[in-house]
Amino acid sequence: MVIEATRRDERGKNAARRLRRAGRIPAVLYGAGADPVALVVDSRQGQQVLRTAGHTVIYELKIQGGEDARAILKDSLVDPVRGDLLHLDLLRVAMDVRIRVRVPVRTFGEPQGVKVQGGIFERVARDIEVECLPGDIPEEIGVDVSEFTIGRQLRAADLPLDPAKIRLLTEPQRVLAHVVAPVKEEEAPAAEAVAAAVTEAAAPSEPEVIKKVRKEAEEGEEGEGKGKGKGE
Repeated sequence: MVIEATRRDERGKNAARRLRRAGRIPAVLYGAGADPVALVVDSRQGQQVLRTAGHTVIYELKIQGGEDARAILKDSLVDPVRGDLLHLDLLRVAMDVRIRVRVPVRTFGEPQGVKVQGGIFERVARDIEVECLPGDIPEEIGVDVSEFTIGRQLRAADLPLDPAKIRLLTEPQRVLAHVVAPVKEEEAPAAEAVAAAVTEAAAPSEPEVIKKVRKEAEEGEEGEGKGKGKGE
């Protein structure tokens, strides 16, 4: 994918705002031991980079007023409210030098643990970090999870990577996805019994003085009743 860019001399927030109002996006190109270069790209091209490329595609930078270069998208800044692209970070690459990149992992198929056993399929991580030559960067890594049953895990070490070209940097035992059993709700009677026990334990006990006074009053009433019966 070709990106047309122009070198820029103005820096700072005010200059960046003026560029965005004019339909252009500030960017910076760095890496490969060269000095950083401040650039300007068309906003439509910048949005296209985010929609179609991600961090695994190599771009041909045609820089007006500078030396052309090859680069990958390293980072981007997007307005959290409006979703507008605000800035691009481009990493210069040499085709004969290995680089570190993050590659998305895509799962496909309906797991047997969900379809037959009623489990739940959970994605824990959606990408991994690898090291390879720019020309060997995979766009994504696809894994068929149709045979996954409850308890089965997909780990980074399980991914189909060519060790001669790609070195896995993510912890090999890191879980990327798994099928888990559904959580069973507790029966209502058991829950009510626990609540009643908690309430009883939390209720304040009656003071001993009050108990003693109440007992003496009850005994006095009982004695009066007996005496009245004898007189009659």
